[in-house]
Amino acid sequence: MPRYALKVEYHGAPFAGWQRQKDQPSVQGAIEAALAKLEPGPHTIAAAGRTDAGVHALGQVAHCDMAAEWDSFRLSEALNYHLKPKPVAIVAIAKASDDWHARFSATERQYLFRILTRRAPATHDTGQVWQVKQPLNIAAMQEAVQHLLGKHDFTTFRSTICQALSPVKTLDALDITEVDGFCGPEVHFNVRARSFLHNQVRSLVGTLERVGAGGWHPDDVRTALAARDRAACGPVCPPQGLYLKHVNYPQNPF
Repeated sequence: MPRYALKVEYHGAPFAGWQRQKDQPSVQGAIEAALAKLEPGPHTIAAAGRTDAGVHALGQVAHCDMAAEWDSFRLSEALNYHLKPKPVAIVAIAKASDDWHARFSATERQYLFRILTRRAPATHDTGQVWQVKQPLNIAAMQEAVQHLLGKHDFTTFRSTICQALSPVKTLDALDITEVDGFCGPEVHFNVRARSFLHNQVRSLVGTLERVGAGGWHPDDVRTALAARDRAACGPVCPPQGLYLKHVNYPQNPF
């Protein structure tokens, strides 16, 4: 069966997450339903990461197996037609080898988290950013990040329902920058690792926000990490500011 790599963009607000669920809308379910319009029968797709409810994607990658050979452009156009009006778009499709896997072939995931720092309520960015009402100390957060980079036991920053076999992960980068957003000043957290624990990025950003707001000292992050205790984590930030930005592979499938 021909295999195709899909690059997927979506707004996570209407969905209970990426993963197919019996009684709730999901991104996976929406794409599989669109595939069934093209080739009748059940379809199962695999993705590079399972985003939570409310989390967005700019560059989620998935793969599907089709019964017939499809032109990549025609397949993307057909899927996007059947995905309407759901906020999901197939932005690229490419033929992949039979042993290529969207999840297991990936070498790195990149996430972006957006914080809007202004007092006036968000309007255009509602549901797409986490809004805090005060400026954040970028230098203090960057200092705190140094305790998190590299290979660690991230139990403190792991959801209690995380199904990963080990809490040990290697955080390759966590870059914090202040930018002039479309609707005001924003702080962007760009996070890179081969893989992540459940809620790890939101736990890290929520804790670092406490540092930026002055509630935590940068060294408190080191103490929290060393505790290996979920109770030592700062607040877990809401999902709407989080985006799966990019997935890296040994060779770009697109």
